This record gives sequence, structure tokens and C-alpha cells, in this order.
Amino acid sequence: MATLLTGSVAAQAITLLAYFLLLRIYTPSDFGLFTVFFSYIEVLAIISTCKYEMGVVAADTDRSAAALARFAMRLNAAVSATMLVLLVVLLFAGWLPHKFMQLGWVVLLMAPMVFFLGNNRVLAALYNRAHRYRDIAASDIVGAAAGAVIKAGLGLLGMHRAGMPLGAVLGQAAANIGYRLRLGRLALPQVTTAEARAVAHRKSNYPRYVAPKDFVSSFSSNLPFLWLALYFDNASVGLLAIAITFVIRPCQIVSAAFERVLFARTAERVRERQPVMGDLLRFVAATVGVAIVVAVALWFFAEPLMAFCFGNRWEGCGVYIRALLPWAVALMANLPLMYIPNIYGTQRTELFIYLGQLALRVASIAIGISVGSFLLGVRLFAAASALTSVVLVVWYLATCAKGKLKVES
Repeated sequence: MATLLTGSVAAQAITLLAYFLLLRIYTPSDFGLFTVFFSYIEVLAIISTCKYEMGVVAADTDRSAAALARFAMRLNAAVSATMLVLLVVLLFAGWLPHKFMQLGWVVLLMAPMVFFLGNNRVLAALYNRAHRYRDIAASDIVGAAAGAVIKAGLGLLGMHRAGMPLGAVLGQAAANIGYRLRLGRLALPQVTTAEARAVAHRKSNYPRYVAPKDFVSSFSSNLPFLWLALYFDNASVGLLAIAITFVIRPCQIVSAAFERVLFARTAERVRERQPVMGDLLRFVAATVGVAIVVAVALWFFAEPLMAFCFGNRWEGCGVYIRALLPWAVALMANLPLMYIPNIYGTQRTELFIYLGQLALRVASIAIGISVGSFLLGVRLFAAASALTSVVLVVWYLATCAKGKLKVES
């Protein structure tokens, strides 16, 4: 966990340091438009692999893991290619939403971004299964550094519209190269296409329950940019995007490192019929305690800190940061435990919880739009998200406490 966390923190530190330059090169409107672009990618990347990468870690044999990884990567390539064709047709026909038409040809970068993002998730799962955490950390750092340098360079060259999307794509490509250069160390068994399909069929719970659940979760998490942003100016959207970058994104990145290790550790203990509740309770208590301390500091110092570090045009971020803090604290307990339904086979119940979360978030965005207040929509959205995260944590722990040790086969 320490190795993965070090890599994740280093990658995030590179990204955050780059913002000292990027926020002076790009305007709030630039960031708002890029965030709308990237929000769609996060949703589509779930479809591209159907979450089969989750089964790679929990697979009962290395051969099954290799077969499932092969199937997931081929599925990802097929979906990405289809997406590129559709984007070309929609762009030239003028049928894309207005904010995408503002991007022009840059919108075509969504397809390679989904491809590299999906590929990296499958490869990270293989490395995670093999406990090669340093390789995961190294690829994360390479991707973050390459993306930051390219974004800054293109911005300085005046490519404000294409700079950040192209930098994001090339950063993911650099991370992908890092994974593939070390792939021989895993000594993966050779599998046939028939084996890959057979294992994918046995792991049908992932496209049936996990992928829909994650799709609903990602779609609802990005509702401020997928829906609310359509009714307000790009500058307001950009201020919210930076607030999320400095509050929610670090929680997601750090939690992803925790989840990778906890997933593998819990799966091993479940297979060996050993208890897991003690570790999980200590983890939740420790992470929530640290998150509360950080949240209190941000509540008082976020506004002046943003203005001091990035200039007066970004000082409006403070009010959005405060609105997001309760959600951030809850996420630090929720996200690292998201793997639990995949071990205990309770994905169906989790899907219903996420559907309830979606309903709450839709209602919050609808209220914000109806009263014409972007900030109110954000505050209600964050409150609904925090409430659902708390419910999920309680349910995850209750699932473990029942002791139904049933690993997916």
C-alpha cells in the first residue's frame, strides 16, 4: 500500500505542480470545456472494458486472469474503434452537442483516450494481481509527467482548445508504454481466443452488474458537467472543475491505490477463510480521521490559497471547494472498499444503491437548473453524494460482517 500510495501521490504531485503553470496559461473557460470533454470519456471507458479488469484480480488461476485480460483488451479496442467512426460521422454531420462542436476536431481524441485508459486499467489489474506495485507506480508517474509537460507546452504555443485534451491522450499513451515495456516480467501464460471467451462467459457478473453499476456511478458523478454545464457559462464550469481537481480527484487517486492493495489482500484472506473486518475497520477509522483534519483546514484557507497560488481569476474556486468537502471525507471511506461486492457476489444490491444515488443527484441538478443557480445545484449534488457514500460504507462493512465468504469463480 505504501508503494502504490507513493506512486499515486507522486503522480498527483506532478499534476498539481503543473497547475501552477497551467492555470496561468489556460482560462476558466478552457478548463470548463476540457472537463466536459473528459467527463464523457470517464463514462465511455467503463463500456469499453465492461469492467472485466476487476475479474483479473479475483480470478482463481493465473491462466484465467491472462485469458480475461486478453478478452478485455480486445473488447476495448473494438469499442474504441467503433467510437471513432461514430464521432467522425456525428462531427461532420453537425449532430454533436454545442459544447462539443466548440471543440471541433479535438472531439475525435475521445476515442484514443478511451482506448489507452481502458488498456491501462487492464494492465494495472495484471500487475496488481502479481503484486508488482512499483511497476504500477512507475507507469502512473510517467503518465502524469508526460501529460503535464505536453499540456503546458501546447498551451504556451497557443493551442488552448487542443492543448489539454491532446496532453491527456499522450499522457495515457506514455503510461501504456510504461506498462508494456515491463509486461514480460509477469510471465503470463499463452491463452487462445476460445479460452478468453470461455472465461469471459464465466465472469458474466462483471458486464451484467459491475459495469452497469460503475456506469451509473460515473454518469451520476459527472452530471454537473454532462447536464448542469449545458445551462451555464464555461467559466463557472471551469471553477467547479478546478475545485474538483483539488478536492475530489486526490481522494479518488489515493483511494484507488488503497483499493488495489485491499482488494488483493481481502481476496486472499477470503480464499483462505480468514477474517477481514479488523483490517477494514481500522482502515476506515484512520482515513476518515485524516480526511476530516484536511477538510477543516481547506474550509478556512481554500479561498485565499487559490487566489495567492493561481491568480485572482481563480479565487471563485473557494466557494465550490467548501461545497465539496463533506463529499470528499465520505469518499475516503467509500472508494477504497468498492471491491467488496466483487468478492462476496453482492453486485446486484450495490447496483440498486447506485440507482438511488443517481435519482438523488438528478433531483439536485434539476433543482439547480430550475432556480437558475449553478452553486445551489453543486451544493445539493455534493450533499446527495456524501449521503450515499456513507450508506455504501455501512453496507460494505455489513456485507463483510455477515461472513458469507464466496469468491467469484
